[in-house]
Amino acid sequence: MGPQARAGDDAARRGAAHGGRGELLTPRVPHEEETVARVFREEHGRAVASLVRRFGDIDVAEEAVQEAFLVAVRRWPAEGPPPSPAGWILTTARNAALDRLRREAKREDKHAQAALLHAADEPREEGAVRDDRLRLIFTCCHPALAMPARVALTLRLLGGMDIAEIAHSFLVPEATMAQRLVRAKRKIRDAGIPYRVPYEADLPERLRGVLAVLYLIFNQGHLGRVETAAEAVRLARLLAALMPDEPEATGLLALMLLTESRRAARTDAEGTLILLADQDRSRWDRALIEEGQDLVRRCLRRDRPGPYQIQAAINAVHSDAPTAAATDWGQVVALYDQLTAHDPGPVVALHRAVALAERDGPAAALPLVEALAPALDGYHVLHAARADLLRRLGRTDEARTAYETALARTGTTAERGALRRARDAL
Repeated sequence: MGPQARAGDDAARRGAAHGGRGELLTPRVPHEEETVARVFREEHGRAVASLVRRFGDIDVAEEAVQEAFLVAVRRWPAEGPPPSPAGWILTTARNAALDRLRREAKREDKHAQAALLHAADEPREEGAVRDDRLRLIFTCCHPALAMPARVALTLRLLGGMDIAEIAHSFLVPEATMAQRLVRAKRKIRDAGIPYRVPYEADLPERLRGVLAVLYLIFNQGHLGRVETAAEAVRLARLLAALMPDEPEATGLLALMLLTESRRAARTDAEGTLILLADQDRSRWDRALIEEGQDLVRRCLRRDRPGPYQIQAAINAVHSDAPTAAATDWGQVVALYDQLTAHDPGPVVALHRAVALAERDGPAAALPLVEALAPALDGYHVLHAARADLLRRLGRTDEARTAYETALARTGTTAERGALRRARDAL
């Protein structure tokens, strides 16, 4: 499970990677051009997925969509947005792709010639996955690619995330992530990994990567991008319907719904994050909670637990509690113990330690949190959790230092506001 991807509008104002060459084109959209930024957030993934299906080439699709948004940045402020911005982007990108491929085909470029033939070969078999974006996720999650590369590539293409955001999600340096993306694209292009509609038999072996991608795309919208979170939920619903015998697909949908149910209570009027314990639970969406809890019960009846199902169960325990004080922390810790058995790692260990502090007190949890520092030093949640434990133990000066460290490691406005408020309360 990757930690929460950063939210905010920055990625909506930046383009995608320039093909498989490892260059970055990052056109900055001025703040007032909110229409272009909104269309980027809502339509970038759809346009890339549509063109990949049309041309069978990820590089061609990605570069063409980026070119279309660059044209929009130049034209829309002066001419105004077209009646159908999404359709304009798709048409402009398709024409850009055709122009590029025709030029390259004349130079005897075999990749370009193949892409033009692919584009002319209509209609094509729909296959098991009919949604363009879900199909592209399954395509990027090819088993020949390493799991981190599968997830990162899909976040780049469909999530509209820039390299810095993806690197932050994986807790790796930006340069490392850039190299990982270039290698993944090169392997797809040069090592014979084709874009095609996945056969039904291909789906189970690709499911783990697809789940990870959807969860990270959802987390990208967790604190700010409502449309991004909604798109992740939509795709998760499609996936659960497509693979009804896979309890982890159902578990991921339940986890998303239970998390999304708290959106209205998660930030204050200034956009500052409100921690779970301080949220007004009357603002939680009871319909989403009931749907999520029903899905959790279905998973429990199957008795085939996995990481997403267990995380959904943890969220179901929180959603059952009328107040923070009424939370069954013993059950939460037990579920984290189960999650550790299925998905061991420092992030899971950190969240278990936070739950343990609620059950057994901060003194029991602090050594566990501090032991995770070497693995999670760049992760702001570690330092925020440590600061809170030190505060509760009365070690105010150390808590203030830990809050400062957490502030230096987070980039979201909502979280920075919450950390400043906690630090200042000392």
